[in-house]
Amino acid sequence: MSKSFLELTQLGMRFPTPQGEFIALKNVDMQIQKGEFISLIGHSGCGKSTVLNLVAGLHLPTDGGVIVDGREVSGPGPERAVVFQNHSLLPWLTVYQNVELAVKQIAQGQSKAWVKEQVCHYLDLIQMAHAADKKPDEISGGMKQRVGIARALALQPKVLLMDEPFGALDALTRARLQDALMGIQAELNNTVIMITHDVDEAVLLSDKIVMMTNGPAATIGEILPIELPRPRDRVALADDPQYQHYRQAVLRFLYEKQSKGEAATARTVQHSQAKPIKTA
Repeated sequence: MSKSFLELTQLGMRFPTPQGEFIALKNVDMQIQKGEFISLIGHSGCGKSTVLNLVAGLHLPTDGGVIVDGREVSGPGPERAVVFQNHSLLPWLTVYQNVELAVKQIAQGQSKAWVKEQVCHYLDLIQMAHAADKKPDEISGGMKQRVGIARALALQPKVLLMDEPFGALDALTRARLQDALMGIQAELNNTVIMITHDVDEAVLLSDKIVMMTNGPAATIGEILPIELPRPRDRVALADDPQYQHYRQAVLRFLYEKQSKGEAATARTVQHSQAKPIKTA
């Protein structure tokens, strides 16, 4: 088996609180190959964003480590780009200028013509060349998110990290961007790690779905390989038995974790409300 491109080894994250140490993540192990698309899914508070932040280098783990292409992550780096649910575009710059800002970070003395060529390439990739001169407040939410993706891709990252990038969009816009992302990833062969709460999105886009257990001390509960041929057509997959099998497997995992969590909460409440028995 080839060496993994991205490795999470015994990854853990603990935070000090007034009530004592809080364990957010514990013993997270994962190996990801170059070009794989990974979705992280789980209930709120299961550590998905913590994992993403640790891979991005925005936080350093208290236990274990993250290795990307043979190097340990010790902070943010240009080989890892993040796309958040909020596009975070600079409102005083045009679409072109927002992407240009990213291109200039990797230009390293390249000519103005090279910078322009790169900006136009990424705008073409997300089909936004027609809006190059518009400001963010002049385009739709879906367009803003496309520009955010282009800006991240313009950094030429080895790893693209996405935190619910389509969560705030309407269903039709979300579907279009999902299709666009599949095409972009097929062309660039980026390694992608994406957080999502959408089961259908996870199955459609992923090579593997990583299902997280509930926190505290969240960890990986199950990794589900998605062995559906690419390119993928959402309409054709709707009636595909294998697609439905994967979908049901994820839903079953999430439902069982929620049921266990609710049962544990109920037991805790009952215990706290129990009155002590008086003895003579």
